Amino acid sequence: MTCHSCRIDAKKFGKHRNGLQRYRCAQCRKTYTEPHEKLLEGMTTPMDKALLVLRLLVEGNSIRSIERTTELHRDTILRLLVLAGEKCEKIMAEKIRNVAVRDVECDELWSFTGKKEKRVRPEDDQNLGDCYTFVAIERHSKLVLNIAMGKRDQATTDVFIEGVRHATRGEFQITTDGFAPYKTAIPNTLEDRCDYAMLIKVYSNPSTDEHRYSPPEVSSVEEVPVMGRPDPERICTSIVERSNLSTRMSVRRFTRLTNAFSKKWENHWAAVSLWFAYYNFCRIHKSLRITPAMAAGISERVWDLADILAS
Repeated sequence: MTCHSCRIDAKKFGKHRNGLQRYRCAQCRKTYTEPHEKLLEGMTTPMDKALLVLRLLVEGNSIRSIERTTELHRDTILRLLVLAGEKCEKIMAEKIRNVAVRDVECDELWSFTGKKEKRVRPEDDQNLGDCYTFVAIERHSKLVLNIAMGKRDQATTDVFIEGVRHATRGEFQITTDGFAPYKTAIPNTLEDRCDYAMLIKVYSNPSTDEHRYSPPEVSSVEEVPVMGRPDPERICTSIVERSNLSTRMSVRRFTRLTNAFSKKWENHWAAVSLWFAYYNFCRIHKSLRITPAMAAGISERVWDLADILAS
């Protein structure tokens, strides 16, 4: 290290609390610290700590608990989350294209940002309140084909199904729940490529001893063909509903009755994108014994979170 004023070599002078080497000029007594290595697009967080943060995020830890564990500031953790989320969104868009599929299941996963829907005022940001994550999954490879996030309405459904079309190729069968906007979105977008059926579950009235978030009892299930000639034995939404459980267990922001909900839409989208990219490319599925991306033939190896940051 050369002194900027005297142009002579400075001698080592201990280390900074962040581990970087310090130097002092013997002539002017000025001290210097070696330059930070900026590996993550301007962030000075060491790569090993950044990877630890991401691992904790996809294992269901909250921002505050990660802050206590890693001793990184929560704002740094959130910036890292947004950076990783942007990379994951790009990976999902580039890698999951024209995938051969046989059975696709769709569902919507509820959460909220900022505040509950009933507390949203007309002057508030309309991204606050209910925030549904639409998920399309291939039944056999367990690959998440497309996700969309927004209100549970026709506009979000149309965008979601358009994404399913770009992610898939060939003819296949698709199954959804009884959400009405699917009846127009799927025929308008996938009429030439799929058979479509709804699996409508009828729930019984809750008993007096049931709590607010107790799972409702299914009294009957109705299979309703909507388009084409769907095979009754392949009408199913069990895989996507099981995927929803994994999401709630692994993304802290989906945990009910806590204060871990997302305060900003951007952070919520980043967390969702990170989870589904990790699920597709990095997480070995227990029944498949490989990742969904490998089962679908779009990857030849198990990815690491470092691969996501390096993309």
